[in-house]
Amino acid sequence: MTTTQAASMGELQERAHGVEHDYAKGSPHIRHHAVRDRLITSLHTLVQEVIDRNGQCRVLELGAGHGTFTDHLLAAGARITVTEMSTPSVRFLQSRFRHNPNVTVLHDQSGGATCRVGPVDAVVCISVLHHIPDYLGTVRQLVERIVPGGAFLSAQDPLWYPRRSRLSMNLDRNAYFLWRLGQGHFRRGLSTRLRRMRGVYDETNEADMVEYHVVRNGVDEEALRDLLAPAFEKVEVQRYWSTQSGVLQAVGERVFPPTTFGLIARHRT
Repeated sequence: MTTTQAASMGELQERAHGVEHDYAKGSPHIRHHAVRDRLITSLHTLVQEVIDRNGQCRVLELGAGHGTFTDHLLAAGARITVTEMSTPSVRFLQSRFRHNPNVTVLHDQSGGATCRVGPVDAVVCISVLHHIPDYLGTVRQLVERIVPGGAFLSAQDPLWYPRRSRLSMNLDRNAYFLWRLGQGHFRRGLSTRLRRMRGVYDETNEADMVEYHVVRNGVDEEALRDLLAPAFEKVEVQRYWSTQSGVLQAVGERVFPPTTFGLIARHRT
């Protein structure tokens, strides 16, 4: 990510995740029991495995939002440095964890705060990589900070569009559209959808640029796996169905094709 890209992305994140932003309402797919429970279990397992190997687990959590999963990392026994681009989110995190010495909050408006972070035992990116234009370059830099025996976990990123079937793409988009009908801001959502269908993206509009995966065609899970494979003993990609609607999530888990993926790389060499 260039300095200009990072600066503009920071401004867009600020607008998209202001004081009134509700991360839980804005990311309802992570609240579904099947998705959430699987992710929480993965976090606890990862932290415990790293502690067993390294005697500690220093975690760098990118884009922590309001700390939804920071609490679970803490409960598992980790010490955590969290980063956030949005100033209101940083202030919320600082207030929430002000009495906890095991949490350090970094304001990462320029996208370069991780350079100030020392060696870590694990990196966690939950619903983050699809916001980053150069996510492969970012992951490459993050891996350099992970010590031997450490781990990398990402979750809740959209699969690479070119490898998905038309059925997968249509079910995903229609499920989102149905959920959007009940959320308000319908006119704005419809306008954004029509622009995307025409392949038109406004670089000054947070609705287009913050959800950067629609510009770039998702996140290439296989390219990520190949990037991580030389640095870790085991890399596992987990593909699954995920959508905002609770009803469609329950149905989709049984019968719909995957839309989303998580990735766990274990035992840094």
